Amino acid sequence: MQSNVVKKVLGEVEVSKDLRLLLIIGGLYAMSVALSNTFVNVFLWKQSGEFLDLALYNLMSVMFQPLAFVAAGKLTKRVDRVIVLRIGVSLLSLFYITVLIVGENASSFLLLLGALLGMGIGCYWLAFNVLTFEVTEPDTRDFFNGFLGLLTSFAGMLGPFGAGLLITKMNNFSGYFVIFGISLVLFLVAVFLTTALTKRNAKGQFHIRTVIQERKKNMNWRRVLHAHFFQGLREGTFVFVIVVWVYVVTNNELALGTYGLVTSSVQLVCYYLITRLLKPIYRKKAILFGGILLYGAIFLLVFDLNFGKLISYGVLVSIAYPALLIPYISLTFDVIGRSHQAGELRVEYIVVRECFLNAGRIMSIVIFIAAVTAFPEEKVIPLILLVVGSGHFWIYFFVRKIHLGAPDDDDEAINYANQGETEKGTGGTV
Repeated sequence: MQSNVVKKVLGEVEVSKDLRLLLIIGGLYAMSVALSNTFVNVFLWKQSGEFLDLALYNLMSVMFQPLAFVAAGKLTKRVDRVIVLRIGVSLLSLFYITVLIVGENASSFLLLLGALLGMGIGCYWLAFNVLTFEVTEPDTRDFFNGFLGLLTSFAGMLGPFGAGLLITKMNNFSGYFVIFGISLVLFLVAVFLTTALTKRNAKGQFHIRTVIQERKKNMNWRRVLHAHFFQGLREGTFVFVIVVWVYVVTNNELALGTYGLVTSSVQLVCYYLITRLLKPIYRKKAILFGGILLYGAIFLLVFDLNFGKLISYGVLVSIAYPALLIPYISLTFDVIGRSHQAGELRVEYIVVRECFLNAGRIMSIVIFIAAVTAFPEEKVIPLILLVVGSGHFWIYFFVRKIHLGAPDDDDEAINYANQGETEKGTGGTV
């Protein structure tokens, strides 16, 4: 039984050992990313000074992610998915080892670094998402996604600010190498913790075509996939442009860390409140609110860019993301759990979802590359952000028609014989 103190913080939720371990591993990942990923783009920018180079680096990453998801998905159907999680974390460790080795010549290895990062992210998130699907149930998914968001926000508060402070105190690129080394250590600790997770083997063959074709019969699944494509449309470009803009405007890594501290502090509070207060009945309204706020915030960046506007943008986005992502992720897993052969094909469902998400990211970066190649960066980038930044706004218009009622009550539900099957030992209803 959990202590009264823990229950006051977390709510009336029974947390299993595997769920707790998965949260810790996710927290270590979040801290490593918060420390380094923000500054990897700045590290490369300082060497290259070209948005086009950053776009190519990030394009390689999002191109290799779906390839890694497919490969990891096949592997997961043959071996313990915890091993796949371990492979993902190990590849991410290799990414940082490579960055440390190539050092100030990193801009000459953009494609290699992007590919390594993409493969690591793909393997990690395939295994992490499958394990999330298995160790959570419909009544614990909002808690898990929300608490993971809390950990991510807490890491986002400490990581960038601490890293920015360290970098500004050290000469040349020395501070960058220190934080990359710390990130490496955190990933190695995460690898060790995976040994304590319960072994979980999936049976059967890898039937990705079956899940792709499921779109024709299951409208809920089709809507989820289309929503994920538009989610990726925003993420592909925004993941590197905003970070570099903060640095370019301030020319100071500590300012970038301060930006992360302020925005993540807001996000931390919002994740906690939404985790505790949001009811499933309000999921779609929360998604709409988050999508509108995310798109509206972009207009702060279109004219007369300055640090104050960037901070304001970050605060609005930090309110919007928890409101959108907590219900959206939970709704996604609920749709998968009610889909055809969800117990047997859950790995394939995760892979296909991530392929659509990364297809959106690829489209976003390709649009960015084409635009900055043809037109002056300072004029075209704000326009690109207005176009691809609408991605999260469109999510609501796909998920609003999703219905999760029982087949007898919902004419759009798919009446499969094995729907609602509970797999022994998975800890989740699928």
